[in-house]
Amino acid sequence: MPDNTSLPKTKIGGTVIEALPDTTFKVRLEDGREVLTYLSGKMRMNYIKVMLGDRVTIELSPDGTRGRIIFRG
Repeated sequence: MPDNTSLPKTKIGGTVIEALPDTTFKVRLEDGREVLTYLSGKMRMNYIKVMLGDRVTIELSPDGTRGRIIFRG
């Protein structure tokens, strides 16, 4: 059984629709789905702020229910 690190991550764009505690966000994807996402470590280290309505790029998990925000803009 392969581990999750060998599976390819899907990059997709979306819009932040809700800010939750602990740098967690709800994002509406371009295809209409809503997923729970968290801020990547590099974005935390560089104090990049994410606000409601921001366009973001996320990496989706293999099952497509969670993601990591990797780019804002």
